This record gives sequence, structure tokens and C-alpha cells, in this order.
Amino acid sequence: RAGHPGRPTPLDRSPRPSRIELITFQTRIADMAEIDSSRPSNDTLRDELTEEQYHVTQEAGTEKPFSGQYWDHKGDGLYRCVVCETPLFDSDTKFESGSGWPSFYDVVEDGNVHLTSDHSLGMRRTEVVCDECGAHLGHLFDDGPEPTGQRYCINSAALAFDGDE
Repeated sequence: RAGHPGRPTPLDRSPRPSRIELITFQTRIADMAEIDSSRPSNDTLRDELTEEQYHVTQEAGTEKPFSGQYWDHKGDGLYRCVVCETPLFDSDTKFESGSGWPSFYDVVEDGNVHLTSDHSLGMRRTEVVCDECGAHLGHLFDDGPEPTGQRYCINSAALAFDGDE
């Protein structure tokens, strides 16, 4: 049976998002608005970052495994966001995962990173971003060592290292 012109038929209607999905979406929009207020302009970032750092942190890119500066780094110190210098990971939590990217089992401080669902490339993953500036850092997996069982798989290009003197 034909519907009225301009009115959707039951087959045309998309399912409405649930209340939880709407609240989650609204929270994410509010979070991003807060991040955007402290984020340098794209022109500034292009001037200050290397091409690879910009691609990884601003376009959610991924460096090739075993190619980054810190994948096999053994120094003692603190890994910071390359964009805003927020402290992210302590070298005491770094471990060899065999993945080709720097891997950590915990963050230096709760609230310094933000986790979000990532369904790109046909996979379900948890994206890790800097909570201060929104830079893409890498992904979180549940195959890390104790005590957390987590593996923060982070691009070297998203990190700056402050070594202990």
C-alpha cells in the first residue's frame, strides 16, 4: 500500500537511538567542545609537528610497526603527548609486547587519556586520545600483563619523552 506523499512509510523509518545512545553522543560532543577550546589551530600544528606526527595525532593515523622512535626504547622517564605535553605514561609501565609499537599497561594518571569506541577498518577497538588536546594516541587492548591486563598500544609519533636525569 502506498503511503502519503512526503510521509515516511514504516520501511523508511530508521530506528530511533536509545536514550543511552543519545546521552553518550551528547557527552562526547560536550567533551570534544571542551577539547577544541584548548586545541591549537591546524595551521599551528602543521608548523610545529612533523608530517607523521600530524597524520597520527590529528588524522588518527598509524605509524608502521617497528618504525617509531620509542617502540624499543628503554630509558627511564615520562612519556608525554607530543601536541600538548600532558603526561601520559611512565617508563615503569612500559613492556615489550612484540607488536612493534610502544606498549604500556597503565596510564600515569587517570583522566589524562580518553577512551572511545573505534569501528574503523572493519574492527572493534578502543581508541586512546589525549584528554587535554584530543590527539589520537593509539588503541587499548585487553591482552596486557598484570596488574591491569591492559595494553595501551601507542604510536611513537604521538609521544615525547622526558628522561630522568
